Amino acid sequence: MMELTPIIGFVAGFGTTFAALPDLIAMLRRCSSDGMNPKMAAITGSFQILWVIYGLLISSRNLVLWNVIAIATNFLTVGAYLYFRRREARSRARGEAALRHQCHDGQIATPRLNRPRPLRD
Repeated sequence: MMELTPIIGFVAGFGTTFAALPDLIAMLRRCSSDGMNPKMAAITGSFQILWVIYGLLISSRNLVLWNVIAIATNFLTVGAYLYFRRREARSRARGEAALRHQCHDGQIATPRLNRPRPLRD
């Protein structure tokens, strides 16, 4: 029978590593930084560097591997935020009325506005 400790470690590592992935995917789909705040990803990514160092000191491959992947995910989130933020600022500077821009797949994307949802019966 398999010991429970490695299973718990794997599930915990997987969950915390990919917790930031939904924000990154949503930002890439919208092609916009709207609704995003990169501070959490930057802070988390910075402290995960310490987890990698700790993992190296105690010779834990799992700790190192999960946190290296998490660092990449968090800093990709910050990088995507900065990229889209700069692009949106250039659009505003050119005087474009609506922040419309071409997405990576060629579709036109507009940032989602806070619109009231219709009431359901």
